[in-house]
Amino acid sequence: MARQPADKTEAEFKSDDSALIRELALLLDETSLTEIEIERAGLRVRVARNVSIAASMPANFHSAASAPAAGVPIAVADMAKHPGAVPSPMVGTAYWASEPGAKPFIDVGAKVSVGQTLLIIEAMKTMNQIPSPRAGTVTQILVEDGQPVEFGEPLVIIE
Repeated sequence: MARQPADKTEAEFKSDDSALIRELALLLDETSLTEIEIERAGLRVRVARNVSIAASMPANFHSAASAPAAGVPIAVADMAKHPGAVPSPMVGTAYWASEPGAKPFIDVGAKVSVGQTLLIIEAMKTMNQIPSPRAGTVTQILVEDGQPVEFGEPLVIIE
């Protein structure tokens, strides 16, 4: 534990720590981040959101496979383990097409070849094409157009 200056009581430190944690939690809500970690004066604080991934499924979730029973959500976390999952190589914003209103790079059921652009991720004002790592058929698109994505998040399923 970090040393406390003699001029602060333990109660004042707890109050300051609580205020810092509240401030970080508000920042999580405002920015849609899932985790923040800071270190200040020898004190490390990590605040993380417990995200229910199944509840964050895109409204226009596409699947060529048979649909699950009504009311049974498919967890995106389970999709990350799918052998045909294409994970995001970076944090950014995913786009289905090269510009608004343009035809999407892929659709569910589309045949893709190795290296074919699946979608674009904008990161730090740079548009990064995400190539297909394998040939196959797109069976699911797991992100919405314009959706923020995280590193490793499954984007597409190719079988």
